Amino acid sequence: MKPKEQILAWARPEIVALKPYASARSEFKLGEKDMILLDANENPFNNGMNRYPDPMQGKVKKRLAEAKGTSVDQIFLGNGSDEVLNQLMIAFCQPGKDKAILLPPTFGMYQVCASINGIETVQIPLAKDFTLDVSAINKAQTDKTKIIFIANPNNPTGNCFALEDIKVIIENFDGLVVVDEAYVEFAEDKSVISWISDYPNLVVVQTFSKAQGLAGIRLGMAFAHPEIIDLMNKVKAPYNINTLTQTEVLKRLEEQGLIQQQVHQIREEKAKLLKGIKGISFVKKVYPSDANFFLVKMDNSTKRYNELIDRGIVVRNASKNQNCANTLRITVGTPDENNALIIALRSMDN
Repeated sequence: MKPKEQILAWARPEIVALKPYASARSEFKLGEKDMILLDANENPFNNGMNRYPDPMQGKVKKRLAEAKGTSVDQIFLGNGSDEVLNQLMIAFCQPGKDKAILLPPTFGMYQVCASINGIETVQIPLAKDFTLDVSAINKAQTDKTKIIFIANPNNPTGNCFALEDIKVIIENFDGLVVVDEAYVEFAEDKSVISWISDYPNLVVVQTFSKAQGLAGIRLGMAFAHPEIIDLMNKVKAPYNINTLTQTEVLKRLEEQGLIQQQVHQIREEKAKLLKGIKGISFVKKVYPSDANFFLVKMDNSTKRYNELIDRGIVVRNASKNQNCANTLRITVGTPDENNALIIALRSMDN
């Protein structure tokens, strides 16, 4: 079966047949020519924001394609990665019928999106060392499992999975494999975005919320086969990415030298933090991390979380996650913030 035919076979039939809403501004390309715009019932008095944003984000996608080594038709932009994940569920999973495979402990929004959309989840826990159980994942597949989510680096554990294990899953899964690379800038040479032309069932998700430092603008990205992108565009809101967000993304794409410097500094600060908490009696284990955070096993995570709150420091109590009992997830902050954390932890060690 050809890639396009296979993707359409995975998708929900009603989405394949759907005729999406056509916004006024999507019916023609604005181009460079000045036009008199009397098509969208906007306030005509210019204040910089009186016009609807580009519904297909053409300028942003063009720059992203150049930066990521993809084509424009392989890119979908969402209002944060949460929208990207939700649109994939809507396009490919039939409520009350299809299933999604999750690999706990993992990012909680996968389960939330599935529950909202009436999709049952199949849980295949990571191994005790937080590696992928490839054999169990392969055995869990049925004709109802349409999608699998792999966070790489993983959240909350912080580790990257072996790329060969991810490749085996992609090659053996009869459905979409979503590799969520929210923290990939912190993990050297770990992205699989270059694989999308070889694997029509691969969707790579990235974000501007982490290393790019623009969590407040809410911009998530999906990179995939053009047919997958077309289906996602069918079910998105007409103007899902606002003008302010598009403007800030274009600006940030010209500032990647600064981002590389910040990523380097965060890595250095993480090393200092890890060194600084060594020897603290209630820190039982620090798990390996390829992200801008790390998971720490404590003697009593709730007690230590509350003690940090009392000292004006907020971390994440990750203990509710599978195989993460008595753990805290700690994000790397600024040098001053990291020093304050070390001082606070040491003051608690009595």
